[in-house]
Amino acid sequence: MSDKVVVIIGTGERAKAETGLMYAVNAARYGWLDDVKLVFFGPAQALLPADEDLQELLRQFQHDQQTAVACRFLADRDGISDDLSGLGLEVAYVGEMISKLIRDGYTPMVW
Repeated sequence: MSDKVVVIIGTGERAKAETGLMYAVNAARYGWLDDVKLVFFGPAQALLPADEDLQELLRQFQHDQQTAVACRFLADRDGISDDLSGLGLEVAYVGEMISKLIRDGYTPMVW
């Protein structure tokens, strides 16, 4: 079994997004797994610029781990790429990246 996870937060429901983000923060902070990647995808990306609680959790993840990533295609489409970059997210095309992580043994955990 792999000790690597890619947490993909795609939901537009704030409570679900918060739960997934809390898991990512705690898994990284407390060493529950060796490597925790965090990707925001789709509707979840739109929640971040307007929600200070989610932003605080994101800052905690960034403090304890590496930079989180958001989908460039969808962010550009929705006009929020600059907002997400301003929050410290890497805005990149994530489809191929997620596929590579899965091939490299990361377990996808989708919220």
